[in-house]
Amino acid sequence: MAGPTAEQKQYVDAADAKAFVEAVLVGNGVTTANATIVARCLIAADLRGVDTHGMNRIPSYMERIRQGVLDGLATPKVTQITPVVTQVDAQNGFGFLAADAGMATAIEAAKTYGIGMTSIKHSNHFGMSAWIVQKAIDAGMMSLVFTNSSPALPPWGGKSKLIGVSPLACGAPGKDKPFILDMAPSIAARGKIYKAKRRGEKIPLDWALDKDGNPTDDPAAALDGGVMLPMGGPKGSGLAIMMDVFSGVLSGSAFAGHVTGPYDPSKPSDVGHFLIAIKPDLFMSLEDFRERIQYLYDRTVGAEKAAGVERIYFPGELEQLEQKRREQTGIPLVQAEIDALNAEAHKVGTKPLVVKDSA
Repeated sequence: MAGPTAEQKQYVDAADAKAFVEAVLVGNGVTTANATIVARCLIAADLRGVDTHGMNRIPSYMERIRQGVLDGLATPKVTQITPVVTQVDAQNGFGFLAADAGMATAIEAAKTYGIGMTSIKHSNHFGMSAWIVQKAIDAGMMSLVFTNSSPALPPWGGKSKLIGVSPLACGAPGKDKPFILDMAPSIAARGKIYKAKRRGEKIPLDWALDKDGNPTDDPAAALDGGVMLPMGGPKGSGLAIMMDVFSGVLSGSAFAGHVTGPYDPSKPSDVGHFLIAIKPDLFMSLEDFRERIQYLYDRTVGAEKAAGVERIYFPGELEQLEQKRREQTGIPLVQAEIDALNAEAHKVGTKPLVVKDSA
């Protein structure tokens, strides 16, 4: 029987994927405890269908470690500023570790004082923002999650990259369906363009411009001197600048176009993050709050549908449904992605990725 073609999806169980990522990280000098956190966050993205922020990030992360611009041994340093405010110095380590520690301290403050805030400096990419929101939800908390990122968007009216495609996320616990919003201020996340390039796919013409300022469906042209486009014109541009204010300016990290991207192994990223946890039962019981979120859910998905629309979804619901599917079928990868991941395993002498016989 012939093997899969380059474009055909192959599937990996989440548990196998997590074990693989942990082994590659440990092989690159990351402690087992820290590798467990990073792997959990990456595979959470893969399960939710956010493939751009999952295990496919491993090759770029490992190259940054090899080039000495990401410290795989770093442990975040947490400093208490006030009873409700902490600052985390990521010390140029994984953003996942800094954000995990930062949200944990924010949650603890919120349990006592109703709110907790963490500013994070000297960090790196922390993957999908929704995992941090989910950490707060699991603790019964509402949350806000901001980060800045490397230049990808022009300010509204400009033509060169200056501000990042910096996601904003927030969430609240519900009954069966929590509220989770995780969005970039661009028409599409930059990781989707990298994914299209990796898979040899085209992108929609309204996602990006090439270096000459023309719409392009070529992901390589978009990434090589091109720019991404903000959603909603000046509104998306304004949101991206807001992420820089709260994440970069406030924390003491890089901002105004000086963050280095995760695919650039030339120097440290110096990313900043901003996290808030809020106790939802400040003004009513937690049960009443959850009931009100459920009512909002019911009203939203039960709204009158526009022509051609089969179903209305609550923010975060599509990803929850995808997670249920992928927990059964596995995480889909194409051969080029498997090869890139296995190349990393080979470099440190760990076992290759285990691919399922069928989905």
